[in-house]
Amino acid sequence: MPCSIPSKTLKDHASIWEDAPFLKGSTRFEPQPDINNIMITGGAGFIASWVVRHLTKTYHGHYNIISFDKLDYCATLNNTAQLDKESNFTFYKGDITKHEDVMDCLRKHDIDTVMHFAAQTHVDLSFGNSNDFTSTNVVGTHVLLECVKLHGVEKFIHVSTDEVYGEVKDDGKDLLEDALLLPTNPYAASKAAAEMYVEAYRKSFQVPAIVVRSNNIFGENQFPEKVIPKFSMLLQRNEQLSLHGDGTHTRRYLYAGDAADAFDTILHKGQVGHIYNVGSSDEISNFTLCSMLLGEFGFSNETKEEVYQHVVHCEDRPFNDHRYAVDGSKLKKLGWQQKTPFREGLRTTVDWYRKYGETWWGDISDRLTPFPTIPSDEQTDQARDTELANSPVGSKKNDKRGYDEVDGSPDVKRLKENGHTDSVLGAVKV
Repeated sequence: MPCSIPSKTLKDHASIWEDAPFLKGSTRFEPQPDINNIMITGGAGFIASWVVRHLTKTYHGHYNIISFDKLDYCATLNNTAQLDKESNFTFYKGDITKHEDVMDCLRKHDIDTVMHFAAQTHVDLSFGNSNDFTSTNVVGTHVLLECVKLHGVEKFIHVSTDEVYGEVKDDGKDLLEDALLLPTNPYAASKAAAEMYVEAYRKSFQVPAIVVRSNNIFGENQFPEKVIPKFSMLLQRNEQLSLHGDGTHTRRYLYAGDAADAFDTILHKGQVGHIYNVGSSDEISNFTLCSMLLGEFGFSNETKEEVYQHVVHCEDRPFNDHRYAVDGSKLKKLGWQQKTPFREGLRTTVDWYRKYGETWWGDISDRLTPFPTIPSDEQTDQARDTELANSPVGSKKNDKRGYDEVDGSPDVKRLKENGHTDSVLGAVKV
């Protein structure tokens, strides 16, 4: 039978990170003289926080890391709280769609390198809330590029996704970086559009850009709206798993520690003007994933019947790519390799969510329900109002950014006491 960690054995939400393991990659390269101050957008989110932790610790004394984040619902300062007392780490509260925020950060910290992770990424939500994806992923990237053009940097690493290629048939070959972009959902379309802006600014304004397209990344610190943490939290609560369609769709999964190594490799060895796929060798169907997770939680999973005792089918997306497949040989030639087998990464991830998943982000119950396929405008407005009211970045419906509430939070107070947060011009409500 599945086991759980009683909540009373864990610390309160503001300090739970103190008991958590420090999570980073394993690579280290010779520090480059032209890299000094690295701005990482979306630094309090999932993948970026792994890179923030990795670079801050691995290159202490060489690189200063500035984590730039507006603290949206899927981000938390818990993801980087273990760095609060590091002299080469700073958290900067800002929004990539706000020109004044981005320029202030670039100038204040004399940024020479940008790693752009900040994005809306949940495909299910993009079908019913696509304008937000355009705003963050396309407009935000455009604002960032304009600011970088004015400020000047040595390197701009743009984080994209394998979904820009669109669906790859079961018998289709793994796609190289020069394959056509054929996105099939609003999220993927917004990321492809952002890439077009990056390429245009590279050619027209000589922005020294590199584009990275990765398979699905999983691991600790991922907000529980994505499938692995979501299903882990449902099983922790002894609830059924909601499976899109027939469960035969596959995805290739890469553990976050290996992803951090990939971005470290590209930062130090990647060539400006190039695109790099980050590919995994582990392709898992959604049904197989359900079965493996059931096994990790001690449920019987040897037959389909046993698995389906814990699975309910929900309405599929309007279009759900059956699989993605990229060829990552170009990155491997730079020395990167996948080190963590899927089962090993899954086990450590599940263990982490058992201990910290219920408290790391606060109450995440509303994120564990099946997402509506295409909500009505009224449902979207109601959901946005509810999200704003419950968001850790603010509770006023007419103040979407809510920086006054953030400034008063224990997390930000702690950062200010340690001298690792900025008061952003134009970001603090007056």
